[in-house]
Amino acid sequence: MRIGVLTGGGDCPGLNAVIRAIVRKGEGIYGHTIVGFRSGWRGVIEDETIDLDRNATRGLLPRGGTILGTSRTNPSKVDNGFEKVLDTLRGERIDGLVAIGGEDTLGVASQLTDAGANVIGVPKTIDNDLGATDFTFGFDTAVQIATDAIDRLHTTAESHDRVMVVEVMGRHAGWIATYAGLAGGADVILVPEEPFDIAQVCEHIRRRHKHGARFSIVVVAEGAVPKEGQMATQSSDVDAFGHVRLGGISNWVQQEIESRTGFETRVTILGHVLRGGTPTAFDRVLATRLGIEAIDAAHERDFGKMVALQGTSITRVPLADAVRELKTVDPKIFGVASVFFG
Repeated sequence: MRIGVLTGGGDCPGLNAVIRAIVRKGEGIYGHTIVGFRSGWRGVIEDETIDLDRNATRGLLPRGGTILGTSRTNPSKVDNGFEKVLDTLRGERIDGLVAIGGEDTLGVASQLTDAGANVIGVPKTIDNDLGATDFTFGFDTAVQIATDAIDRLHTTAESHDRVMVVEVMGRHAGWIATYAGLAGGADVILVPEEPFDIAQVCEHIRRRHKHGARFSIVVVAEGAVPKEGQMATQSSDVDAFGHVRLGGISNWVQQEIESRTGFETRVTILGHVLRGGTPTAFDRVLATRLGIEAIDAAHERDFGKMVALQGTSITRVPLADAVRELKTVDPKIFGVASVFFG
């Protein structure tokens, strides 16, 4: 068999580990030929390929990013995009395609499945917002990076008697903010799932300082919104999948806290730092297990599926189930974090 592989959407720690696992078992055990497509769906549309073998993927386990490159190209926004994808798959004699990505990349994969293409999905997103899987690789790494940053900000906040507002990624789901805030001892966590009252946030901080605290840590997901306003954006620009470019909510929160409480307040926006660098051990293992299951599914011609982590097991679920709706933060988990607010 000739198996194609692509990585789409934002880069993510663990992508290379998936590629490595697919190649190691696909070539080494099954004897398949593995073909990489550069730059996500754009590479399939434009037929840009790279041969993937054991030598090409040696040493990838701890390496961040993706050796295939990535893009946010949406075939539905390109003239005859889906036809070009199908033409490339036929021209390259691809028996099955492994698409590694988040809701947008796998949404395209699901559409291609409906069009008759042989596709396997691998869930990737630091936001952990894909359905049908308990965790996505990249999330653990992002949470660890954010937690490390919060730990460091504790000391400078305490030294200067400051309120520190830390913005993390999370467009529609606040998984990173919730987990990193809980792990880092945040005093307030703001997430997209729970529109917040800035007056209540300020009251939490006042109460904390009244009881002897000299600093506070506020963790904000980029998609968090106040009850009395709309989501802050950097611009009206949208990408090929219709996503608005977010940013600015933490600066608004900082200004409101400082003006309402009088406490000196500073902002740290972690942004793309959360995507970079080497994956954690958890993400390396998860990515490897998902890669192995993906090549197993392709070998067995069990197409139209996404490999997933459910409990401690790697399973296969219909691609359509994975992209049907976003997985938002469990209220029970957020409830645990909220015990420590203020």
